Amino acid sequence: MKISPAEKTFLAKIADKSAVIGVVGLGYVGLPLILSFAEAGFRVLGLDVDQNKVDKLKAGESYIAHFKSARIKAVVDKGLMDATTDFSRAAEPEALIICVPTPLTTYREPDLSFVTGTLDNLLPHLRPGQLLSLESTTYPGTTDEVLRPPIENKGLTLGRDFFLVYSPEREDPANPSFGTRNIPKVLGGSTPACGRAGQALYQTIIDRVVPVSSTRAAELTKLLENIYRAVNIGLVNELKMVADSMDLDIFEVIRAAATKPFGFTPFYPGPGIGGHCIPIDPFYLTWKARAYGLHTRFIELAGEINQSMPQWVVDKLSRALNEEGRPIKGAKVLILGLAYKKNVDDVRESPSVEVMELLSRQGAVISYHDPHVPAFPHMRRVQFNLKSVKLTEKTLAEADAVVLLTDHAAFDHAFIARHARLIIDTRGAFAQAANVVKA
Repeated sequence: MKISPAEKTFLAKIADKSAVIGVVGLGYVGLPLILSFAEAGFRVLGLDVDQNKVDKLKAGESYIAHFKSARIKAVVDKGLMDATTDFSRAAEPEALIICVPTPLTTYREPDLSFVTGTLDNLLPHLRPGQLLSLESTTYPGTTDEVLRPPIENKGLTLGRDFFLVYSPEREDPANPSFGTRNIPKVLGGSTPACGRAGQALYQTIIDRVVPVSSTRAAELTKLLENIYRAVNIGLVNELKMVADSMDLDIFEVIRAAATKPFGFTPFYPGPGIGGHCIPIDPFYLTWKARAYGLHTRFIELAGEINQSMPQWVVDKLSRALNEEGRPIKGAKVLILGLAYKKNVDDVRESPSVEVMELLSRQGAVISYHDPHVPAFPHMRRVQFNLKSVKLTEKTLAEADAVVLLTDHAAFDHAFIARHARLIIDTRGAFAQAANVVKA
């Protein structure tokens, strides 16, 4: 096995931790990465277009709830962490890890503008000896078809004097059992040398790196993980509607089925799916599959079911109000939980927002309570000028309906049940009662 001088130098700098590690995009994926490398003893450089994030990092302050400022300040005080909006400093790190969003267009097609825009900002400053890793979820072929050609056009030979890998993020915000270090890391390189360099980099902060044969295999691995979840959630969401028509509690049924010690993995229904992965990633594969003349009907059907859940919740609420002689127009509706999952402050693609939007269109008077989201954040598609209200006897009693959409651990279900007139429960959190409607 012949190792180029650039690879030898890169591996040596990783081994003695003299390498500078750059992370581009300092959100829910980039922040834990940059912290992990700094805590492992590397000097790190964060790059982001958001000056507010950069300023907070340089001051040792957190902007994501489940990352404590003390953890950031500890590495800043040691001189291990710096951050900037100046992309000319991209020449400084030996490794650059891209962690930027990959959303969908309005036509539900891949939007790689954040990836290509980032590459455009980095390209003038790339130099021999560097490694570039893409962690953003995307369709198979992106790394070698979109990132590789512009880098090679600079006269850099991949695998000899520049290294390119794809290693998808697997962060699960606020998960108490799994963090950056103990979540295995899939990695595919554009060449064998790229794979070796990537593995050397990531194994300094991650217990187990899982190499695969190519960047395309790594890209499809990430999509498979999230499509698996999306399809199974779609299945239980459909079964929820069937069980409801039969006057059965789907959560009771799932809990019973989960006692089988083999051949069954429990998934749970809800008001829809949120976050930056499950609502989006399946459509990256369906789009790419069309280029091969394939129609991914199974995946798309699950997507349709999951996307219909917010409307189903609103319909259940409307029928429950009608039974009490109240129209939805003018009804006071208190939303419990704005974040897309419990115990986090992340509202990306949250079904709660869509439920609020649907209710607003029908004339409901909306308020919300979320201990992790004190004010409704700025969003591109929809905006509510609201702040989280206190959850008191008065706010519960004054609401015509309370809709549980995100079951944060901080919620006192007994307190809510005592004081709410009508509860729409989308998470199976409340016991059967006269004022509880399962949705």
